[in-house]
Amino acid sequence: MECNPGVFIVGLSFGGFKLINRGLEYLPAPESALRNTWKWRNICTSMVHSVMTGIWAVLCFYMHPQMAEDLIDTHSPSSHGLVSFSIGYFIHDFTDMLWNQKLQNSWELLFHHAVVITCFGIAVSLCSYIGFAVVALLVEINSIFLHLRQILLMANMRKTTCFRVNSIINLGTYVIFRISTLAWMTRWLVLNRDNIPLVTYSVGSVGMAIMTLMNIVLFYRLLRSDFLNSSREMKKEK
Repeated sequence: MECNPGVFIVGLSFGGFKLINRGLEYLPAPESALRNTWKWRNICTSMVHSVMTGIWAVLCFYMHPQMAEDLIDTHSPSSHGLVSFSIGYFIHDFTDMLWNQKLQNSWELLFHHAVVITCFGIAVSLCSYIGFAVVALLVEINSIFLHLRQILLMANMRKTTCFRVNSIINLGTYVIFRISTLAWMTRWLVLNRDNIPLVTYSVGSVGMAIMTLMNIVLFYRLLRSDFLNSSREMKKEK
């Protein structure tokens, strides 16, 4: 019975993010973003999710520290609600991209979302591994700066101090909250493999491997775009 609220929260979250996305149509966007207003709304909606879930995930561990000691069976109603809330967002974003973007431009994110929805769905339906899912949501702290980077680019603010500062914070939080967190989660899976059913362990391991590979590729792209290429451009200008 305690799992039933999860389904309701998923539906409520899905509808809520649909409304946020639709509401952004009535807010002014930068002139440089008018050529692709769908992408502007999509990124801004993702930013809302990252801010909410990043803060929420930290609060879950702060308010219920026992969860950090047992990521399988221990969780609070708030943490269960957080994971359900995120599933609703990822379903919204999946359908939004599928409907508005060409598959060749979005297949990586669609695949990422499918993996997340599957893993989080297992946690919510079983009321187990919620703590593990909340650890995964700590990456949303970095996503705040990742989405802000996209917003600044669409607003033609690449050469501003704000963009440079955000790029540094973005890479720093990327290492801490994405690469390090995923490495810790992979290590935790390996150390606890005897306490985890084979199917769940297999899904989790494959999911971690995919996420790790995708995050390493994205980190290189960010480093090359924001720092390596920028350094070359500065040398040419001199």
